[in-house]
Amino acid sequence: MSPISTTLHRTGTALALATAGVLAASGAAFAHVTVHPESYAKGATDGLLSFRVPNEEDTASTTKVQIFLPTDHPLLGVLVTPQAGWTAKATTVKLKKPVKTDDGTITDTVSEITWTGGRIRHGEFQDFQVAFGQLPDDVDQLTFKTLQTYSDGKVARWIEQPQKGEEEPESPAPVLALTAKGSGEEPGSSATGASGSDSDSSSNSSSNSNSGSAEAKSTASADSSDSTARALGIAGLIVGVLGLIAGAFAVVRVRSTRS
Repeated sequence: MSPISTTLHRTGTALALATAGVLAASGAAFAHVTVHPESYAKGATDGLLSFRVPNEEDTASTTKVQIFLPTDHPLLGVLVTPQAGWTAKATTVKLKKPVKTDDGTITDTVSEITWTGGRIRHGEFQDFQVAFGQLPDDVDQLTFKTLQTYSDGKVARWIEQPQKGEEEPESPAPVLALTAKGSGEEPGSSATGASGSDSDSSSNSSSNSNSGSAEAKSTASADSSDSTARALGIAGLIVGVLGLIAGAFAVVRVRSTRS
């Protein structure tokens, strides 16, 4: 093989590897299991969570999904929405500390929901919906570790919990943020108070609203920064690949001139 052919071959190989890296980097953010909406008000009642499960395997289908609900800060009154083609099984456990509610004392909770019998093919996703009676009000977020089983036996373990200020882990678990009550930003929040309330109540409501707005802006800013960082990283990789190609062709041109 001539020096020119060797150079072109090496350049093509490097280009293929770099392109694969770009595609992997751009697709990674969309491949994991997520929960929607991304946030709810603390103590929200009568709400709905949707767990979106995409299929990222080219040659296998998703045939089983297991979602583990937290038991240290339990969701009360969990119900599963029927899903065509899928069979859901809910596992309950006894609570270490019973929870008192207006409807009585709750002594057990759903700790795991497993869906089987269906199939999510390549390029498809499925939303699994779970209704709840009440969310906890003593924690800032809930983590739902998830196992995704494929038809070839492979199991994707979405169990890593993202940490603030750090890059997103390779296999992140779905996380639901719980915001301050009365922020007015979340689906589960509700307006409280009666007409004719005094100025102190009005002031507190305004303070809570401002706090919720600031928190929402902070979250949006963090998401924007994360997206910008990813975009810059991918752009840098592309620029590097173009530089590699330009250098290779420069070498080829010089060698051709000398010949």
